[in-house]
Amino acid sequence: MKQKEYFIEHLNLEKHVEGGWFAETYTSDKADDGKPIASSIYFLLDETNFSAYHKLTSDEIWYYHYGSSLHVSMIDLEGNLHDIRIGPNLEDGEVLQYTVPKEWIFASYVEAGFSVVGCMVAPAFTYEDFKLYSYDELVSRYPQHHEMIRALTR
Repeated sequence: MKQKEYFIEHLNLEKHVEGGWFAETYTSDKADDGKPIASSIYFLLDETNFSAYHKLTSDEIWYYHYGSSLHVSMIDLEGNLHDIRIGPNLEDGEVLQYTVPKEWIFASYVEAGFSVVGCMVAPAFTYEDFKLYSYDELVSRYPQHHEMIRALTR
């Protein structure tokens, strides 16, 4: 089995502000209202580094590529907590791809090892459409989820 350093090096991954490592792989040249219609990245997380709770104004499709299963923890618009696993073990309820709906607050983590996934955002990702949350911001809105919020915020 390849190690995470192999992917960080060969995919030219760099640290991401929300956690983990990433490399932008695609941004469409076609634009809608001046904004590219789609963008895509490689994204790597390991058991020591999670992606903190954040929100996008666009849908984000996640694709499993390699390694351990990855959890995506999501808070929907009604405040319900959801957890899906993206990975190769379909018989265990994992999925190879999943779409996080726009405006849902979400984070991701790996229980053991590391995971390499792809993420596609349409319309394209911009930092202007990205909101990273603190523990205090989320726990005041969703106190019933304080354990997951504590685990997945910085």
